[in-house]
Amino acid sequence: MLSQFLAQAQGQINPPDVSYAAITPILIVLGAACLGVLIEAFVAKESRWALQVGLCVVSILAAGVALILFMNSDAAKGGVAGHTGVLTLANVISIDQPALFLWGTLLALGLLALLLLADKTVDPDGALQTEAFPLFLFALGGMMVFSAANNLLTMFIALEVLSLPLYLMCGLARKRRLISQEAAVKYFLLGAFASAFFLYGLALLYGYAGSVRLSDIANAAVGTNRSDTLLFGGLGLLVVGLLFKAAVGPFHTWTPDVYQGAPTPVTAFMAACTKVAAFGGILRVLTVAFQSTQWEWRGVLWAVCIVSMAIGAIFGLTQTDVKRMIAYSSVAHAGFLLVGAIALNTNGLQSTLFYLVAYGFTTIASFGVISLVRRGNGEASDLSEWAGLAKRSPLLAAVFTFLLLALAGIPLTSGFVGKFVVFSAALQDGMAPLVVIALVFSAVAAFFYLRVVVLMYFSEPAEDGPTVTVPGAFTTVAIGLGVFITLLLGVVPGFVLDWAKGGFLG
Repeated sequence: MLSQFLAQAQGQINPPDVSYAAITPILIVLGAACLGVLIEAFVAKESRWALQVGLCVVSILAAGVALILFMNSDAAKGGVAGHTGVLTLANVISIDQPALFLWGTLLALGLLALLLLADKTVDPDGALQTEAFPLFLFALGGMMVFSAANNLLTMFIALEVLSLPLYLMCGLARKRRLISQEAAVKYFLLGAFASAFFLYGLALLYGYAGSVRLSDIANAAVGTNRSDTLLFGGLGLLVVGLLFKAAVGPFHTWTPDVYQGAPTPVTAFMAACTKVAAFGGILRVLTVAFQSTQWEWRGVLWAVCIVSMAIGAIFGLTQTDVKRMIAYSSVAHAGFLLVGAIALNTNGLQSTLFYLVAYGFTTIASFGVISLVRRGNGEASDLSEWAGLAKRSPLLAAVFTFLLLALAGIPLTSGFVGKFVVFSAALQDGMAPLVVIALVFSAVAAFFYLRVVVLMYFSEPAEDGPTVTVPGAFTTVAIGLGVFITLLLGVVPGFVLDWAKGGFLG
């Protein structure tokens, strides 16, 4: 009887098709994370650091090679309905052109953040524990799944996989332990609320469409005789969770405290990679599932854009801590990114993806510079301690000035090109008033970047001021690559814009 039942079950159940070549980058990163946990359990403490760093570097590079091989394969180029990419794992994962672009961006930014995380020469006494490395890989793997998830349940699971390690990593600082642990608790509590909003929105959308797949929600929205209350209530709750993770105002309240309290390498990783993954999810949800109903919700996101830009620009002016200033800068940039995300056209998608790359490299390099200016008990993050830095270290001041100008959107930097293409896409979609408001707040935000430049060059350094630590090889490479790519994308952005072309698979 049992054999007959099993035979019948095998005949009725068709296992999903799995494109292992397409998901190899994810498998490598998550597999290395599991191996890192075993290293923590079975390897002697004095040997863990080198093993964990080596494992992380090799896994990221191997995932990058697997990604390039898949992009050049016939399976990727054939695609679905003429698009680049494949749907795999019962259509749960959509590995299309935007997903491939986001994966490449996450791996590149993750490698730079890892270099900052692994450099013990900057602060050998306050270095993170080796537990941070498997947590780093789990978070990176969750981000990759999140940006390619084709249904909301998978997206929620990926959101938790990327979030839980970050909560822990924020509290791993050995120096300033209390403020670090406070940041972790705040991030965890607020993140739990945001996850609850996301999950409740998912439930309402399932009640509306009978499915959690994005394309099924889009098809149900086109039909009739359905409750718009469930649709827009679910969308509103879902977007709250997504905007929280992207640090978009007014859902940004965790950002300043967490950026300030977390170890600086962890802050760099969060600021760059989490924003890439979060906006990848926002772009996919709005474009694939809710594009047909954009007239009903676009006005609300207009208001969110304006609020985010206003909070970031205005509150950034009042900050006296460098890391908190960069935190409010990220809130303003999230508003600029959302302008491109709600354009819902090909240029909007392309420009937003480019902006994410530009912002990510500039941000990681900026936090790398911040980690080098130190005083006896840790980093010198108070702005008054940066006075006269150009006289103590002209090269470091010049590098930080260039990065701040890129964040302000000055020409010949990637920041200028990013804002230009995002605002151009919004203009093409008839959002001229929003672009004018964005330009105004961009000018306001430029003031607090220039304030730091003036402080470094036109103020006298204090006699007992901070010292500039000689960077190790890892930090030097991370900052150097960040500056180089910031300049490169400001001069020749075309190759990245071309790579960002292509639409989502449903």
